[in-house]
Amino acid sequence: MNSALYPDLAAAGSLAVALERLAAELAVDLTVVPGDWGASASAAIAASVPARGPLSVHIGAEARRFVVSGWSQGVQLITGATSDLSDVVRAGVAWGEGRSLRDLRRLLPFLGFTELAEAHERGPAAAVDVQWRLMREWAATKPDFPEFGLLVEAAHAEPRLRQLYPISSHWTLGFNVSTGVPSRVATAVVPAYEGSPYRVQKFLHAGLICEADTAEEAVAFAVAHLPTDLGPAVAGVVDL
Repeated sequence: MNSALYPDLAAAGSLAVALERLAAELAVDLTVVPGDWGASASAAIAASVPARGPLSVHIGAEARRFVVSGWSQGVQLITGATSDLSDVVRAGVAWGEGRSLRDLRRLLPFLGFTELAEAHERGPAAAVDVQWRLMREWAATKPDFPEFGLLVEAAHAEPRLRQLYPISSHWTLGFNVSTGVPSRVATAVVPAYEGSPYRVQKFLHAGLICEADTAEEAVAFAVAHLPTDLGPAVAGVVDL
């Protein structure tokens, strides 16, 4: 820790103690738990809302900067940075109380969130819908790889895949059973490339099931290998 940048932390001995002392001065209740970067550089503020994890806090190395991040059910919902430790305390209180993302940003403008994060806040169905739209928009910006765009559109046209949470890794299109990380892929399809066929897989990057000549055929094969009782993607994480 650079004591010139963080004299308050140096005097307290750690970020956690500094947060606790400042919370007492501001007359707010705060439960500080260990961070993942060591006591001098990180801490976390516990949330009383069951679905929300602790608000993580870590310090910058080259400038006075407290970076915060709030996760819920395997999704980062909010993040931001400030030089004012009292902002961090207020953010921890508001996050822990379950304030909405818009309320958090209104109260503390240094905090930010994405359209997808706000969709996750509304529930898994909203997150799936927005993720699919973003995936289709992204695929449309890749005219040099039309096979990927064809695959995305064919998969979106299939109701059983459209209810799952789509992800892409190295152009492979996966369909997750939950909206958080980690999640289990129900099936995945590798787009055709330079003469190679579409490949339907059990996992994102392994477990070949079959090959297909067109995106529509690949999607049909993928759907045929889905579990019959598989429903819409659920919120949270799934043990792999």
